[in-house]
Amino acid sequence: MSTERDLMRIVIVGHVDHGKSTLVGRLFHDTGSLPDGKLEQIKAMCERRGMPFEWAFLMDAFQSERDQGITIDTAQIWFKTPKRDYTIIDAPGHREFIKNMITGASSAEAAVMLIDASQGVQQQSRTHAFLLNLLGIRQIVVVVNKMDLAGCAEATFAQIKAEYVRYLGDIGIVPNFVIPAVARDGDNLVHRSARMDWYKEATLIAALDSFRSQGDLAALPLRLPIQDVYKFDERRILAGRIASGRLRVGDRLLFSPSNKMARIKTIETWNADAANEAGPGQSIGITTDEQLFIERGDIASHADQPPIETNVFRGRLFWLGRKPLVRGDAYRLRLQTRDVQVIVEAIDAIYDPDALAQRPADKVERNEIADVILRSYALLALDEVEQNPQTGRFVLGDGVNIVAGGTISMRDYPDQRSLVTVKSTNITAVAHRVTNPQRVARNGHTGGVLWLTGLSGAGKSTIAMAVEQELFRRGYQAYVLDGDNVRRGLNSNLDFSPEDRAENIRRVGEVAALFADSGQIVVTAFISPYRTDRQRARAAAGSGFHEIHIKASLETCEKRDPKGLYRRARTGEIAEFTGVTAPYEMPESAELTIDTDRLSIEQSVAKVLEYVERNFRKTA
Repeated sequence: MSTERDLMRIVIVGHVDHGKSTLVGRLFHDTGSLPDGKLEQIKAMCERRGMPFEWAFLMDAFQSERDQGITIDTAQIWFKTPKRDYTIIDAPGHREFIKNMITGASSAEAAVMLIDASQGVQQQSRTHAFLLNLLGIRQIVVVVNKMDLAGCAEATFAQIKAEYVRYLGDIGIVPNFVIPAVARDGDNLVHRSARMDWYKEATLIAALDSFRSQGDLAALPLRLPIQDVYKFDERRILAGRIASGRLRVGDRLLFSPSNKMARIKTIETWNADAANEAGPGQSIGITTDEQLFIERGDIASHADQPPIETNVFRGRLFWLGRKPLVRGDAYRLRLQTRDVQVIVEAIDAIYDPDALAQRPADKVERNEIADVILRSYALLALDEVEQNPQTGRFVLGDGVNIVAGGTISMRDYPDQRSLVTVKSTNITAVAHRVTNPQRVARNGHTGGVLWLTGLSGAGKSTIAMAVEQELFRRGYQAYVLDGDNVRRGLNSNLDFSPEDRAENIRRVGEVAALFADSGQIVVTAFISPYRTDRQRARAAAGSGFHEIHIKASLETCEKRDPKGLYRRARTGEIAEFTGVTAPYEMPESAELTIDTDRLSIEQSVAKVLEYVERNFRKTA
């Protein structure tokens, strides 16, 4: 029978001087977790220094902390109950040490929130709760400490409980337990309190023992971030720590974002015999039946439950940098074992954890919480934090320091996996017998794609149809692909989810490239809100791709609203509408910009025609 014990990581947070270290010290003593002689050693030290004994001294990790009487860094200490072992991460309470608090809490599975009964709910009590929610920690016990200072009164406890539970509910947290305690005396930590006999629910230890531990991560999809690749004799061993799920010898693995596949040949463990399977938290190495080139940062999963692949996502982050975060700045993104550069594409909102309100902003100051959009030049393998907290969190660095920690959301953005995965095999390209120069000579112009992009109501379709008519009159081979007409046939099986919108544009991009290859000028009129999708269309058409930004302000487009779509979006009738409830990413370097706020339709059409004459007409 295995003697391996379950382990859970708990973070303890709260306002400075609310009694975190005292609680932990007393918890160690009352659970019998102290090494022999440790209590006597600390008491003797106190006598030598002429200091009164404090339970906090049992867990303070640094000499400077004992001298200052505060905790200035995260300290990790182990204790045990009959059910399992615990690692307690004591996180600082004062604002200047919030960085350490985030560092500690990022690896925790559950949290203990402390509130001083004599002071009630403080600003940092709210901030810390918001941060725990930000980090995806959902198992929380609130301890209302120092109840002796409030006369152990049930009414005081009930008032604090009601206020804090209401606040937690507003940010999406439902605490598992709220416990009155006197940590110094051990009340309701391990043993029930005689002076608070009105409290009939769980003690702190019983509450912690009821939490789900890392073993539950085995039920999540497999995520094995590759940390390194080692070569021994003829073997290539892919090493990493399993973040979630389980794997077995013989499993077929998919490595993302490279999208290579192989079967597990062996599972290697250090200083132990080879294993047949492994689970969450285990550091292992695997060999595969094929010698694949896999890099650090790839994530191994089962093929039927892969992570998301994307180069853009929404991040809700806590900003720690001394310099403000602004749009366009570049940072290093640390995502499990992956380290890549990302650009801050947009700042959606700043959050006020006290007022539970958000506001627009053009920068994020230190200790502010913000929703941002981050973009990478490389594809990333990740999960939304709600789906997998292990691979749904990230850290930003500036090359020297950690400047932010946050969680991932893909709201309004598609999973790009299906858009970049080539499923067809055994395909051989067929060479045309009509050459491109022959088509140019016959048509009198080169083929290409005029890709009109812009908000609904900007004038794309109107301009496209007028341009097609005039090009035809001038002898050009031209045709319009418009959003409405392709959805009646080619893309009739697609809806308006982010993934289907991206697939809609992918198909249009490929069809447009074929039109262009045939020597025609194809004019497309699509919102095409995602920059990545337009880049993919550009790659399909090559040098024949010409991006034309039909530019108009949101206010102008709403006033025009030719189809009544904005009105329906504002009333909630249409979900995920670009510009209102879904993003539009403007071109960064379009070949041509047409400002329809300023130009009439006739003037806009003339500018496009002038561009075509200059770039497409065959010259003798």
